[in-house]
Amino acid sequence: MEQKVRKGEELNEVNLKTFLKENNLISNIKSDLGVTQFSNGFSNLTYLLDIEGKEYVIRKPPKGAVYGHDMGREYKVLKGLNNGFDKAPVAYAYAEDISIIGSSFYIMEKVNGIIITPQELKTQTISAKDYGMISKTWLNTMVELHQLDYKKLGLTDLGKPEGYVDRQVRNWSKQYLKAAIEDIKEARLVMDWLHNNQPKQYKHSLIHNDYKYDNVVFSSDSWSKINSILDWEMCTIGDPLMDLGTSIAYWAMSSDPKGLLSAFDYPTSLEGNPSRLEVVEMYEKKTGVPVNNLVFYYVFGLFKIAVIVQQIYYRYNKGLTSDEKFKNLNKIAEMFCKIGWQSIQKNRIENLL
Repeated sequence: MEQKVRKGEELNEVNLKTFLKENNLISNIKSDLGVTQFSNGFSNLTYLLDIEGKEYVIRKPPKGAVYGHDMGREYKVLKGLNNGFDKAPVAYAYAEDISIIGSSFYIMEKVNGIIITPQELKTQTISAKDYGMISKTWLNTMVELHQLDYKKLGLTDLGKPEGYVDRQVRNWSKQYLKAAIEDIKEARLVMDWLHNNQPKQYKHSLIHNDYKYDNVVFSSDSWSKINSILDWEMCTIGDPLMDLGTSIAYWAMSSDPKGLLSAFDYPTSLEGNPSRLEVVEMYEKKTGVPVNNLVFYYVFGLFKIAVIVQQIYYRYNKGLTSDEKFKNLNKIAEMFCKIGWQSIQKNRIENLL
């Protein structure tokens, strides 16, 4: 959902129009430019540009970002995917020069379709039968992504598959400690467990690393086709089950604690959606690959989300963003760590609290 640009997150429109003209995206720098900001999401800042009867999307890192938010890398991913995958937005131009709008950024196409967000659910009713189709299409598209030949797409150097899982555990642990405001006992317990219980052998493929309902664009309310996958900032080459683990960590269920449901308000908890275990079974059936070490992948997904949320809270706590939706994210990070520890203790991914 678009909204007015938040205070402190405005763009230098004069410089931006000059950049658009230099990259042949507009014909006249004096053309009127409409700028609105997408409110959905908690990470990179995303804006809709309306100019000369065309729509573009611009993505840039947030002010005071602690880690990641590499616009050049995300742009490279899209350009590679544009070579042979029709479910990624077309990337048009990238700028490293921070003097243009205060940070690096890139311009991509505006993808039309339906994104299943809490805001979208206020405008239309999606039936339980619909969610059966939605979840199937969503899962099949994830598998399609995992089966891409990244070498043919020119993305071989995107990541190092050897040692991927160990690096992820170490790097996300370091990021958590860097952004921690308070000591959470369960966070340290989870970090230690992940370090000591990671799988040693695994496949590798192109993975999205943030694949969920509100990061895909459905072509229509038949729900049978996804036009595009969004938010490729964490895409890499690694263990596809790490991707699945993150997705089921986001996969809220009606039986989950009320605090979790109110924090993320994800429609996966509505009637007609499969359970987390059923999602895993769908993945196994579609790929023919058994998901071993399921608790590890689920708990890693929970911990990664906790770190991302904690990093955003860190920026809010330091006064680097004024968005009030961030003010309680420290409690959500703590909750995800506690759920992860319960998953470890009970050796399951459902009915944890």
